[in-house]
Amino acid sequence: MTAGNFCNISETRLENGLAVLTDRMEGVRSAALGFLFRVGARDEASEWHGISHFIEHAVFKGTKRRSTLDIAIEQDRLGGNLDAFTTHEETGFVIKVVDDKVGEAFDLIADMLSEPRFLATDLEAEQNVIIEEMKMTDDVPEEQLGEIFNTALFPDNALGRPITGTPKSVRSFDPRRTREYFDRSFTPENLIVTAAGNVEHEQIVSLAAQYFGSRPRGDSKITRETATQASPFIVRNRRDLEQAHFILSTPFPSAQDDRRYAADLLANIIGGGTSSRVWQSIREERGLAYSVGSAANLYRDCGVFVLFAATSPEQLCEALDLSIAELRSVLTDGVSEDELELSKDTARASILLSLEDSLARAASATAQELTFGRQIPVEETLANIDRVTRAQLLEIAHEFFRTENFAFAALGDLEKQKLSRGQIVL
Repeated sequence: MTAGNFCNISETRLENGLAVLTDRMEGVRSAALGFLFRVGARDEASEWHGISHFIEHAVFKGTKRRSTLDIAIEQDRLGGNLDAFTTHEETGFVIKVVDDKVGEAFDLIADMLSEPRFLATDLEAEQNVIIEEMKMTDDVPEEQLGEIFNTALFPDNALGRPITGTPKSVRSFDPRRTREYFDRSFTPENLIVTAAGNVEHEQIVSLAAQYFGSRPRGDSKITRETATQASPFIVRNRRDLEQAHFILSTPFPSAQDDRRYAADLLANIIGGGTSSRVWQSIREERGLAYSVGSAANLYRDCGVFVLFAATSPEQLCEALDLSIAELRSVLTDGVSEDELELSKDTARASILLSLEDSLARAASATAQELTFGRQIPVEETLANIDRVTRAQLLEIAHEFFRTENFAFAALGDLEKQKLSRGQIVL
């Protein structure tokens, strides 16, 4: 095993490839533990669609030592803060506890991830739960539109498929198939164990070695297809909705691109907060929407700028026109020095305040290992933000804010609205 230290982060890698990261925080009584696998929905072949998310659920259904109820009781006794998630690029399990419960918390999650029992009756019950989760998504317009949009934005690529899978694919995950994928992909070299708070690095390394050290590396490498974005124009009618929802997007720098700091700042200026351009123009000045904003969604090999809003159907065209006008203004006039400094101040505050929370520190360390394979010191991040210039923001806008790049999707009672691609002209 090899060890090293990056800023506040202590790092050890076991011989089977498992990475252990700890961030010791003085003067706190909390401890956050994270177990993150470098496996997500975009790594799944079509016949395995939804399996990562299914496994995220299935490990809660019992182990050789614990029943489903045992796991539920124990997480409540520890504080009830055990959470799990699946994205397109990772599957994770996190818990925040009082520092004297670190060993018990580690034992609980490690047991779930090393000895899941995957019984047929348990998996059948969880299949039903996940199918109900899919129905719940269909009942939330923003989430339904997001899935419609992603499918069209990334055609023929796993990034465009819903993370949950489909009822048909989920029903196919019997004990044999679930165990096969788990043993092949949820392996030590794909696992990052992170602890932050009042923790000792040696204790976390010892626990990781105890539970996972004897597990061999996987015998198959994950291959991830490069994602290529399309530029669809989609209008879906739903007469039962009071509001119409829309998404406007364009490609953007990836999470590994050196321009990611500038891209984040630009997205924040356009729609990241209450002082942002579209918030002020669409909500405050004209009262057209309650929900409006923009964000930079950065994957490891690509990025997506998204601008979104929800408004009355008869006001959607006006809200869309105002959104495009703000993007056009960035292209023609750039951003002001005041806007850039405000966005930098917001970013700085978010980073520095997060340093007080053990869960946020654990998440940050894990994300950096996942994306860069190294720890980036806070000072380096803040310096990179400070170095961003108005000229860099303008360069990004001119590269990505092009009429032919834009994708659009809308959902609502839109039969009477005249929406066409011709409205999206920069």
